[in-house]
Amino acid sequence: MGIIRSGFSFIAGTVFGVYVAQNYNVPNVKKIANTGLIIAKHFEENYRKPKKREGDD
Repeated sequence: MGIIRSGFSFIAGTVFGVYVAQNYNVPNVKKIANTGLIIAKHFEENYRKPKKREGDD
């Protein structure tokens, strides 16, 4: 009974996820995450302080 009890929530979640993905307009999370990373890299490249040179004191 232990494996059935512990696997029930996993199976129920999988079935629910498949249902939602097929019947509703779910956004592509991977695409949103990649867009966020690109924006973060853009900000980092444009607004980073310049590195100090060894001769500058």
